[in-house]
Amino acid sequence: MRATVLPKHVVAVVRYQKDPVRALEMFNSVKKEDGFKHTLSTYRSIIKKLASHGEFEAMENVLSEMRGDIDNKLLEGVYIDVIRNYGKKGKIQEAVDVFERMDFYNCEPSVQSYNGIMNILVESGYFNQAHKVYMRMIDKGIVPDVYTFTIRIKSFSITGRPHAALRLLKNMPSQGCEMNAVAYCTVIGGFYREDYRSEAYTLFLEMCSLGLYPDIITFNKLVHILCKKGDTQESLKLLNKVLKAGLDPNLFTFNIFIQGFCTGSDLHEALRLLESVSREGLVPDIVTYNTLISGLCKNGRAVEAETYLHKMVNDGLEPDAFTYNTLIKGYCKIGMTQNADRILSSAVFKGFVPDEFTHSSLIGGFSRGGDINRAIDLYKELLAKGEKPNVIVYNTLIRALCQEGFILEALTIMGEMQELGSYPDIWTYNLIINGLCKIGCLSDASEVMNNAISKGLLPDIFTFNTLVDGFCKLSKLDEAIETVNQMWVHGVTPDVITYNSLLNGLCKMAKHEDVKQTFGVLVEKGCVPNIITYNILIESLCKSRKVDEALNLLEEMEGRCIKPDNVSFGTLLNGFCINQDLDGACKLFRRAEQQYRVCHTTANYNIMIAAFCEKLNMEMAGKLFREMNDKDCVPDNYSYRVMIDGFCKTGDVDSGFNFLLEKIEKEFVPSPATFGRVINCLCMKNRVHDAVRIVQIMVLKGIVPDTVETIFEADKKEVAAPKIVVEDLLKKSHISYFAYELLYDGIRDKKMMKKQLFLNKSQDLRKMGILQ
Repeated sequence: MRATVLPKHVVAVVRYQKDPVRALEMFNSVKKEDGFKHTLSTYRSIIKKLASHGEFEAMENVLSEMRGDIDNKLLEGVYIDVIRNYGKKGKIQEAVDVFERMDFYNCEPSVQSYNGIMNILVESGYFNQAHKVYMRMIDKGIVPDVYTFTIRIKSFSITGRPHAALRLLKNMPSQGCEMNAVAYCTVIGGFYREDYRSEAYTLFLEMCSLGLYPDIITFNKLVHILCKKGDTQESLKLLNKVLKAGLDPNLFTFNIFIQGFCTGSDLHEALRLLESVSREGLVPDIVTYNTLISGLCKNGRAVEAETYLHKMVNDGLEPDAFTYNTLIKGYCKIGMTQNADRILSSAVFKGFVPDEFTHSSLIGGFSRGGDINRAIDLYKELLAKGEKPNVIVYNTLIRALCQEGFILEALTIMGEMQELGSYPDIWTYNLIINGLCKIGCLSDASEVMNNAISKGLLPDIFTFNTLVDGFCKLSKLDEAIETVNQMWVHGVTPDVITYNSLLNGLCKMAKHEDVKQTFGVLVEKGCVPNIITYNILIESLCKSRKVDEALNLLEEMEGRCIKPDNVSFGTLLNGFCINQDLDGACKLFRRAEQQYRVCHTTANYNIMIAAFCEKLNMEMAGKLFREMNDKDCVPDNYSYRVMIDGFCKTGDVDSGFNFLLEKIEKEFVPSPATFGRVINCLCMKNRVHDAVRIVQIMVLKGIVPDTVETIFEADKKEVAAPKIVVEDLLKKSHISYFAYELLYDGIRDKKMMKKQLFLNKSQDLRKMGILQ
C-alpha cells in the first residue's frame, strides 16, 4: 500500500529545500499524485520560497495558478508575503502593483495589507506615497492598529521630525492602541538621529519607568543609530539600563558596539570588546572580524589588522572579498604596497577573484607612493588578460595621472576607456577638468565640460566649482561669472564654495564694491556664509582701508555662530598696521586672546613685531618677541629678520649682532641682506673683527656664491672664499663701500683671518660639546 502524500509533507519539503528551482519541480510533480490537490498552505510555502530567492517570474506563475484553485478572499496573507519580498529586493513598483490588484482579484485589503505596503514605502524613502496610502485607508473606514502608528512614527523619525513622531506616540492611547517598546524606540531613535540627546534619553527613561523594555532586535536597531555616529558612550548608558532589566545582548549587539568604537577611533575599546564576546559564550563571526579589520585599516593600522585576518582563519572562518579588499586598501593607504601584493597573492591562491575595488586600491596605492608607472603597468596587465576595467578603476588611474600632471596621458586613458566599452561618468570628466584647471588650461576644461553635456552627462556642483575657481585664479572674472550663470541654466545651485571662489577672485583684483555686492547676492540666495567667506570680506575691507567696517564683521560672525580664527585676526591686525593704527592693533590683539580665546600664531606675532620695528619701537617689539617664546609660539626666520633690521635701524648693534648669532644657532639661515645690514652696523662702529667673524660664519654655513664651489683645493678655498663673499655682498648692494674696504683689509690680514678662523672653529666645537 502506497503512503499518502499530505499537504503538510509538501510544506515541510519546500521549506527545507535550499534550491528554489528544485523545490518548484517537487511542488509541480506532486500534483500528479492520485487524489492530491494543493492547498493554501502548500501554495503559500512555494510562493514564499520563490519570492525569498528572487525567482519572481516563477512566483507570479504559481500565484496565477493559485487564484484558480483557491478562494481569492482567503489569499490576503499570501499577497502580504509577496509584497514584503518584492520590497526586500527593492522592487517597489512591483510591490505596489500587487497591492493595487488585490481589489481586482476580489481580495479586500485589511489593515495588515495597508501596513505591509506602507512599511515598504517608508523603508524605501517614499514618504509622501506612504502618507497617501494611509489617507486612503482612513477614507475606507479601516481602523489603524498599533503597527500603523509605529510605521507612521518611523516615517516622521526618518524625515527629521521627531517631535511630530512623539505627538503621534502620545496620541496612541486615545486611538485605542497601547504604546509599546517598538514605538517608543522608534521615536527615541528619531531624536538621537537629529542630535536631541537629552530629549531622547529622557524618553528612554520614561519608557523604562512604564515597564516597557525593548527586545534585543529593537534595542539593536536603536543603538545602531548611535554607533553609526560613533557615539558609543550614549549607547553604553542605554545598554546598562536594559541589562538591569534582564536583556541579554547577542552577537549583533557586540558587532554594533565594535563598529561604533571603530567609527569613533576608539580601537582599544573595540579590541577589548572582541575579547568579551568569547567570555559571553558567543562566537565572533565574519562581520565581527571584518568590522574590526576595517576600523584598524582606516586608522592606519593595517599590520595589526592582518593579525586578525590570521585569527579569523584560525577560528574556522573564511575571509571574503570585503576582508581582502579592506586589508589591501589599508596597506596601500599607508604606502606598504608590497604587503598589499603579498595579501593579494595569498588570497588569489585561496580562490579570491580580484575585483574593481582590489585593482583601484592597488593603482591608488602605487600612485600615492610615487610609482605611477607601476600603476599604469597594472592597468595594462588587466587589458592583456582580457579583463575590462570598470569606471571605478579608470577613475582611480585618471585621478593619479592628473595629480602627477600627466594630463595628456589621462585624456588618452579616457579615450581608451570609451573604445573598450566602459563609458566615463561625470566623475571622470570632473577629474580631467580639475587636472586641466590646475595647469591653467581653462578653455580646454570648458570644452571637456561641454563634451560631457553633449553626451547626456549633467555637470554637478564640483564641475562648476572647479571651473569657477580656475577662472578666478587666472583673474578671468567675466568667464567665472558666466560659468555661474551656466549653473542656474543647468539646474545646479551655486553653494558657498562657488561664492567664495568668486569673492576671492574679486578681492585679489581689488574690486571691493563688487565683493560687497556678491556677498549680498550670496545671502539673498539663501546660501550660508562660512569662516572663509568672512575672511575674504575682512581682507577686502582692510585692503580698501575700511578697517573699522571689517572689525564690525566680528559681531555679525558671532550672530551666525561663526568663530573668527587666526586668519580673521591676522588680516585685521595687518589692516590696522597698514593704517598706522598700532594702538587699535594692540587692543584687537589682546581682545582676540581674552574675548575669543584665540592662541595667536607666529604669523600674528610677526605682524605686530614688524609694525613696531618699522616704527623703531624696539622695546615693544622685544616684549612681543619674548612673549612668543613664553607662550610656546616659536619665532621663525621672519621674526628674527625684522628684529635684526629694527635693531640695525636704531643703531643697537649689540642686539642686532646677538640676534643674528641666535638665529644661526636656532638653525635658521639668514639671507645675505640680513648679514649685510649687521656687517654695515659693525663697520660703522669700527668693529671689524666682529664683521669679519660674520663673513667667516657665512663661509662655514655655505652661504657663498657659486664661484666658491668651483675651488677644489681646500687651502685655496679657505683663503679665497671670504674675499669672494665680501665682493658678492658689495656687488648686490648688501654692504656699503666703506664696509667693503674695512672688510677687505681685514680679511687680507692673514694672521687676523687665521686667528678668527681658529676662534670661530673653537666656538663651534664647544657648541657641539667637543671642546670644554
